[in-house]
Amino acid sequence: FAMFRIVTALFLKDTLAAAAADAEVAIVEKQKQKQAYAKKMMAFFRAANASGDGYLTRSEFNTMMEDPEVQTWFSVMDVDVHESTEFFELLASNDGHVSAQEFVNGIPRLKGMARSQDVVAVRLLSKRIQQSLDELHGSLRDDEVAKLCQEKV
Repeated sequence: FAMFRIVTALFLKDTLAAAAADAEVAIVEKQKQKQAYAKKMMAFFRAANASGDGYLTRSEFNTMMEDPEVQTWFSVMDVDVHESTEFFELLASNDGHVSAQEFVNGIPRLKGMARSQDVVAVRLLSKRIQQSLDELHGSLRDDEVAKLCQEKV
């Protein structure tokens, strides 16, 4: 019986070591996939950046999105690009153009369906905005009442 436990313990030890090695291999593979994805995104960006200034304008972006190869690649990567105007707005900062960094970092965030974590984050942000608006609305009413009282005096 003791020998059986020793053999089981050795087998378990080897199994756990193999699983740890598999996890490390999976991590390395995932990192390689991310790097390949980023390289492909940079290639798209450089090809679309006709002006060579390091930023995509809405016009450059729309031209890129009309390319069937680009559409197919995004489709394969599970990125919906049918509404290129909205797609551009999601990637662009408030300055109206998309930098290489915004493009490479933003595209993966637009992949696939919204995760429950994304939905919860949006709901939380929406709730905070609503609270701020309520506070602003309340302070405006108080100021208006005070102003009316002063006018009558």
